[in-house]
Amino acid sequence: MDNEIMYVSKECHEKMHNELTMLTTVRRKEISRQIAEARSHGDLSENAEYDAAKESQAMNEIKIADLEQKISCARIMDENAIPLNKAVLGTTVTLKDLNDGEKICYALVSEPEADISIDKISVDSPVGKGLLGHKENDIIEIKVPAGILKYKIIKIERSR
Repeated sequence: MDNEIMYVSKECHEKMHNELTMLTTVRRKEISRQIAEARSHGDLSENAEYDAAKESQAMNEIKIADLEQKISCARIMDENAIPLNKAVLGTTVTLKDLNDGEKICYALVSEPEADISIDKISVDSPVGKGLLGHKENDIIEIKVPAGILKYKIIKIERSR
């Protein structure tokens, strides 16, 4: 990810800060103890515990750098400024699948908040991009790897 501004909810911003704090304090100390313990076992050239601890340290530092970069680009959305006349970041869109008649609701969120298991999709995903800017009663076709999805937008509301 480059240094592009990324709009997130207040909750997501707090979650990223909390995770960063945990990684830089608690997790770093745990890993440091693991390295010290492994080092105390002697020869480091054949010490699998030491190698694993150093690998954990490297992965933790990568996560920290990634989170710091995301936080530096994150801006908290003003939820009251979200227009409700079209599908945009911060709205929940109720769709009717025109292929099988099923109703689906998706909250349009930024990439760090996306979680398909709770129907939060990134505005950068194919479906998210396909919904952006459309209004209630629009019929849209979205090309995805599995084919073409055809939806009618039933309702647009502010995400909770």
